[in-house]
Amino acid sequence: MATAVATGLVVAGSMTAGVVVPAVAGAAPTTTKPAPAKPKPAPKPAPGAPTPPAVAGVKVTNTFWYSDRRVALWVYSPAMGTPIQVQILLARDWNAQPTAKFPQLLTLDGLRAQDDQSGWILNTNIEDFYKDKNVNVVMPIGGESSFYTDWQSPDNGKTYKWETFLTKELPSVLENDWRSTQVRGVQGLSMGGSAAMMLAARNPGFYKFAASYSGILQLSTIGMPQAIQFAVRDAGGYDSSKMFGPPTDPAWKAHDPYLLADKLKGTSLYISSGNGLPGKYDTPSKLPYLATNYAGVGLEVLARVTSQQMATKLNQLGIPAQALYRPSGTHTWPYWQFEMTQAWPQAAGALGLVADNPACSTAGAIAPVAKAHAELGACLTPEYGVPGGRAQDFRNGRVIWSAKTGAKVVGGAIGGAYVAAGGPGGYLGFPTSDELGTPDRIGRFNRFENGNVYWTAKTGAHPVVGAISAAWGKAGYERGPLGYPAGDEITTPNGKGRVQAFQIGAYYWNQANGANSVQGRIQDKYGQLGYEGSWLGFPKTSELALRDGGRFNRFDGGNIYWTPAHGAAAIANGDILDAWGKAGYENGKLGYPIGDQTDVPGGSRVPFEHGVIDDINGTVTVH
Repeated sequence: MATAVATGLVVAGSMTAGVVVPAVAGAAPTTTKPAPAKPKPAPKPAPGAPTPPAVAGVKVTNTFWYSDRRVALWVYSPAMGTPIQVQILLARDWNAQPTAKFPQLLTLDGLRAQDDQSGWILNTNIEDFYKDKNVNVVMPIGGESSFYTDWQSPDNGKTYKWETFLTKELPSVLENDWRSTQVRGVQGLSMGGSAAMMLAARNPGFYKFAASYSGILQLSTIGMPQAIQFAVRDAGGYDSSKMFGPPTDPAWKAHDPYLLADKLKGTSLYISSGNGLPGKYDTPSKLPYLATNYAGVGLEVLARVTSQQMATKLNQLGIPAQALYRPSGTHTWPYWQFEMTQAWPQAAGALGLVADNPACSTAGAIAPVAKAHAELGACLTPEYGVPGGRAQDFRNGRVIWSAKTGAKVVGGAIGGAYVAAGGPGGYLGFPTSDELGTPDRIGRFNRFENGNVYWTAKTGAHPVVGAISAAWGKAGYERGPLGYPAGDEITTPNGKGRVQAFQIGAYYWNQANGANSVQGRIQDKYGQLGYEGSWLGFPKTSELALRDGGRFNRFDGGNIYWTPAHGAAAIANGDILDAWGKAGYENGKLGYPIGDQTDVPGGSRVPFEHGVIDDINGTVTVH
């Protein structure tokens, strides 16, 4: 790589070999041999560093584990008035060193950030790349066209207060509950690159490292507010005047990385861009020197110009930065993945992880299992203790051992569900099998001492245990009427039982009735009436068959019947149900109920196919 060195500024002019291309969905991840160097422990906070105070109203409202090292949190933001999803790629030694804390690397998305998933996850190999690195990678989800800043007024139904969230609300959650130190870095592409520099400059000392990959690093110069207005309007119909006001508003200058450059002193800086010419990841168009990614051409030219101006300004201020100007490349993901990998050595140094390479090998009972499962890839940690046994982490899963169960492989989404259940020290206990295919060839599962975890691409991974597992198994497991589990077992809202969602219904359990299923249209009716919190209470049976395709469930307070012709109807225990029973239920002259039991003056009524039963002032009449 040809380089020229200015005062504290490194300018690079070529893209080196060894570019990592995006991972292909379903492809086996690339594995590497661990380096022999002994890893340094993760940096600890400086002695006496204060624990960040919890911000009033900030709380985690939901948690979902994608794997044992990737977790999604929904963090309620008082400033934005809504839960914000934040995903964390947990540090390499997260499992092996359960009391250690790790640096954090905030990783920001681009202008078209989605509300459900990070563009980094969708378009790069970020999850695989950081698996062997001892840093918590933090990816906020959402923020389309926001520039991750605090907007002056709402737009498109969203109240954007991203700077407040990222620098004041989220840190206490990460540092108090998710074992992150106050050693922080920030990186981003395009809009996220602009924001990385902006946040670092507006919060001096908050980040040790800041990286912009194709970021627009001048916001307030002539024409730039108008260009940004065009971009945010195109990306989602946003109005940039709601962000910083009209172009003359001082807020544009107050958020301009170029004008705030002097505030970046002491932060390790990485700035890169292409130049809009077709590169190795572009398709040339029929027009000379243009790629088919026309929008990406213009955006990268803008990124190049403003990045160069930013680097020049930093040089004039005597602030060291690494600026890399690539000889080609448009505004697109493969180049940003490359820059992420190229920036890591500098980020690692700034975060105190210069020698951050795993040093490990396999031995004992774990070694033959690891050898037999090549899909695990290279080891990431030495063998370490867990409650009642031993474990070792690999690039694509874990091997967990106890004297009773032996060494078994747990990985992927099942591994995430296992962590959420408490791992070896939790209610599932140790794995008693490797991951297996289900008989219907749709899903996967692991057996554990106290239950199983089932996974499908559609439903995700969920444990099934205890009485609910026994009832589901008796009904045929995943090939039974309810299909696969679609949620974890939880306490019912009334606190008197347990419930678990399945594809076609749910299993309910309470002490009096045990575990019973409710499904289909009967479940819909049960829900309309208020589930177990209604007069029906808990189910006393699973769904039972009746004549002519009819079905019913018994409940504590009554029954729900369903027929193809008339749908579902609920009847309470009492005189009307007893009278219908004396008449032969659905096999008698009245036939099936065709509507719910309802109140009428003086009592209640149930309509049937061939009549009505009234209970008026204590007198039951069949007519």
